[in-house]
Amino acid sequence: MSLFKKLVNKIMNHPEEEEPDVTKLADQLRDADLDYKFAQLFTHSGGFFNYCADESEALQTLNQIIKIEQISNVFCWDQDLRNFLDVIKTPYSPELLEENDAAFITCEYLIAFDGRIMLSHNNILHYHSSRLPGKIIIMANVSQIASNLNEAMMKVKRAGNLKNLTSISGSQSKLDTPNKDNTKLFLLLLED
Repeated sequence: MSLFKKLVNKIMNHPEEEEPDVTKLADQLRDADLDYKFAQLFTHSGGFFNYCADESEALQTLNQIIKIEQISNVFCWDQDLRNFLDVIKTPYSPELLEENDAAFITCEYLIAFDGRIMLSHNNILHYHSSRLPGKIIIMANVSQIASNLNEAMMKVKRAGNLKNLTSISGSQSKLDTPNKDNTKLFLLLLED
């Protein structure tokens, strides 16, 4: 809870709201299926989770996000993802530009333990995650869910040649910088 909100609650004699506690929720979901656990923790941390049965549904969901969020220019360097943007006629650039108001990217793994998303240079090129626009749309597959960071790191090690690993989660991640308070993170999770 922000300091301002705490002060207002104190002055108005309102009880303080509890901070969302991801570790408590993770403990409650200890025995849940990985995909359910990831979805719960990801949304609990402020992310917007969208399950898509197929690419057609993913395309419809992407189109809705673009319209609702009034996105006009997207950073997207992945050719497969650019095909989605071509279908819905959304302008994009393969390089990160100042005028990009969203990024449409893939990820390496989805970490069920805490609802975070692991990225690498394969997803965001050479850019630091803090430089990404305020709205990030990630497309991933159910098979990319790992139970915890150790499992994801073992998979990364086996795959080799992955560098610049970072992770993000919901709107509370702040993407390693204080000026990204309003980051919106959307996930389109596709069945394999």
